[in-house]
Formats: sequence, C-alpha cells, structure tokens
Amino acid sequence: MYIYNVTINVQEEIHEEWLNWMKTEHIPEMLNTGKFKKALMSRVMVKEEMGGITYSVQYTTENKEMLQKYLQEDAPTLRAKSKPYEGKFVAFRTEMEIVSEQ
Repeated sequence: MYIYNVTINVQEEIHEEWLNWMKTEHIPEMLNTGKFKKALMSRVMVKEEMGGITYSVQYTTENKEMLQKYLQEDAPTLRAKSKPYEGKFVAFRTEMEIVSEQ
C-alpha cells in the first residue's frame, strides 16, 4: 500500500470555509477518482511560527503506479478547484510506502 500525504497550512480567516470545502467537496472528489481507497484528515497539533492552522490529509492507494495515474489524470483538475483559496494556504505533498501495519 502507498500513502499520498498532503500537508496544508491554511490562514485562519478562511479556515472554516476551507475546512468545509475539504470535507464536503475536495476529499470526496479525490475518492471519486477511484484511485484511492480511503482518506484520513488530521489536524496537526503544532503551533506554526507563520501562523495559520495545519492539517495532514492521507490518501491510501494500492501502489505507486496508481498514484502516478492520479497525478497524470486528475491532479491538475482537482488542484485548480482550490483557486478561491489561492495565496491563503501553503501545501506540500509527500509519497510514503507502508512498510508495516499492525
């Protein structure tokens, strides 16, 4: 299994609207691509020097190939939908391979 982790720091003034958008639109659209089995959204409990509120969203997929397929076929369209929040969040993405699950 593989995890596509997206860590996002969002400005407080748009936080509630953005969080609602993530939960009701963006994450469901990610899952509807058929390339991810599940998503887990967590709030990062560290106070950032730059301010804002930080979240980690972990999307589980079968393998690296399925993630690459998402990145080629779906990512540009889905990322473009975050345009209303442009300049008000920072995101970085990490690919992780599950080594053990107990």
